[in-house]
Amino acid sequence: MRRLKIRSYLAAGLLVWIPLYVTLFILRVLINLMDQSLLLIPTALRPENLLGFRIPGLGVILTFTLVVATGFLAANFLGKRLLEVSEGLLARIPLVSWVYSGVKKVAETLLSPTSQSFRKVLLMEYPRKGIWSVCFQTSSELGEVQIRTGKEVLCVFVPTTPNPTSGFVIFVPRDEVIELDMTVDEALRMIISLGVVVPEWRHRELVPVEQEVS
Repeated sequence: MRRLKIRSYLAAGLLVWIPLYVTLFILRVLINLMDQSLLLIPTALRPENLLGFRIPGLGVILTFTLVVATGFLAANFLGKRLLEVSEGLLARIPLVSWVYSGVKKVAETLLSPTSQSFRKVLLMEYPRKGIWSVCFQTSSELGEVQIRTGKEVLCVFVPTTPNPTSGFVIFVPRDEVIELDMTVDEALRMIISLGVVVPEWRHRELVPVEQEVS
């Protein structure tokens, strides 16, 4: 009996500390990464040299300011012209042009407010009939793929677990997927947690056909 209590206390303690530790670890990595933006400041003018001590997280403010300022410049006429010139120069460098153009295209697709990429969570029978997998719609305009298949198909990304950054790109007919009500964030939490964290569904649960008949 005492052994069972110790196990329950241990499990309860781990449930408190593991999420807290992982959250703090990720925040620390992100803050340290953004603090690297301070290297753009001349050595003599860096905060740690002026104040005599380092202020963690100061790079977050500088990174945010730089991103907003860059967006402001890129949105006006002069900034667009400078961006076109710089992209033209990058396009002439063999390897750099391939990497830059690919990354930019992906960023434009994901960050565009009108984009449908990773906006919908779908359910599809994969890897075979009778087995269901959660996936994300990445595109519905597929050009040659759409024409060659002769069907209305979607491009979906089926993530692996517990690392959702890897997975499979699959073209599937629209009528063979089910659009879910859960958000992308909820689906990612479900995948990362190996299905342990299931988002609450606020709609009336569907009654299986067999039960309705009976």
